[in-house]
Amino acid sequence: MIFHIAKSLAGLIITLLIVSFIIFLVMQAVPGDPAEIILGMSAQPDTLAALRSQLGLDQSLLQRYLNWLLGLLQGDLGDSYTYSTSVAQLIGERLKVTLPLTGLAVFLSVLISLPLGVTAAAKPNGIIDSFASLFSQMGIAVPNFWIGLLLILGISLTFGWFPAGGFPGWEAGLWSALNALILPAVALAIPQAAVLTRVTRAAVIEITGEDFVRTARAKGATPNYVLWHHVMPNALIPIVTMLGMQISILIAGAILVENVFNLPGMGKLAYQALAQRDLIVIQDVVLFFAAIVIIINFFVDALYTVLDPRLRIRR
Repeated sequence: MIFHIAKSLAGLIITLLIVSFIIFLVMQAVPGDPAEIILGMSAQPDTLAALRSQLGLDQSLLQRYLNWLLGLLQGDLGDSYTYSTSVAQLIGERLKVTLPLTGLAVFLSVLISLPLGVTAAAKPNGIIDSFASLFSQMGIAVPNFWIGLLLILGISLTFGWFPAGGFPGWEAGLWSALNALILPAVALAIPQAAVLTRVTRAAVIEITGEDFVRTARAKGATPNYVLWHHVMPNALIPIVTMLGMQISILIAGAILVENVFNLPGMGKLAYQALAQRDLIVIQDVVLFFAAIVIIINFFVDALYTVLDPRLRIRR
């Protein structure tokens, strides 16, 4: 068990190094000179050269990558070309929006999908199962940013229950801040709830047909006992796998939704940095997203050993 975790940690570190190098190379291929964007196209060549030297853009690719990597290891994410402040401070401010938004979307996704998927699996081909199938198909087909636009038109502008965009900040009060995040969280949660509903239904139906479940029923166990003590513990592995993937997808999907609702989160920061060719901000933000995906996969893999005793025995 300990050897497996250590091996997974080593793989996590190696993966982060490889991903960081790929991200750096891709960012260097982005067209546009940050110095020209900052000073303007009419800037003098000597002024551009001085700014490039100040930003470290005159160094070799390998030297710039090593400096960036060394700074990351020391907790220094560098300074933004555009905002003239540390990238760590920019990310810290934007996480106050993105993390609660993602957490609320995950909560809504689980709250919708698990009861709906389990209920649909309990009575296949019934009314709830048909509704779950329709919900899954529509949720998967419609992108989250389009759902966000529909929510703005159908709820915010029509009834005025929730703001159509913007974020007042947590200093304005807990309810005011959460009220601004509800519609974006719903827009993020619906497509993921649709996928998780389908996975939950399929997993529960598959486990229900196993021999040990029929044996438990033959011994006189009640349907609820069989469901929660025999079916669900064994159906959790594919559900947890999909949920781990969805957290990563939700964080990435926040880029579009935050721009639709004009939220000052990580997605808005990434969009603005890309438009302004602020390479250091883009590098750090993309690496942050990639690191979250890799770390979540690590914890999901570790959680498998808790959910399935057979894996603990093998390892």
